[in-house]
Amino acid sequence: MATDTVRNVVLVYVCAFAPDKDESVGSLIAGFPADGPQPPILPPRDGFLLLDRDKFHASFAADLPDGQAAFMADSQVPWNVDAPAGTITGPAWRTKPSWYLITTQDRMIPPPAQHTMAERIGATVSEVTASHSVYLSQPEAVASLIAQAAAAPAGQ
Repeated sequence: MATDTVRNVVLVYVCAFAPDKDESVGSLIAGFPADGPQPPILPPRDGFLLLDRDKFHASFAADLPDGQAAFMADSQVPWNVDAPAGTITGPAWRTKPSWYLITTQDRMIPPPAQHTMAERIGATVSEVTASHSVYLSQPEAVASLIAQAAAAPAGQ
């Protein structure tokens, strides 16, 4: 039996890149201030990129215990060297309501860059004092924003 259920399709960005048409993660990173924290991306190896294990805790997971950050550093999934250059052809945020969780202690995506992207996409914004690993350090904040987005009236 078919139903006429309307689903509210929304986007939730958790300290994430929000590129526009013809932008890439690489082009956004290139715009980061040179005098601030930089993602500790190692030179390519066998066509893949990883974060520097020795800088991982401070840059990616500063608000997690040492052991958990070390485990995360050791279990990184490498990403293809070409991935940061992949451009967006049709950003979903142009047609879908968006929410954005800004992490104010992030050393991977600078908080000012997060603010700029969140404002550009017209997102409903929440902020939390957390590192880039907020989904582990403060899962309640992430879940709360997702619940808020899911409960929003359709089309908001």
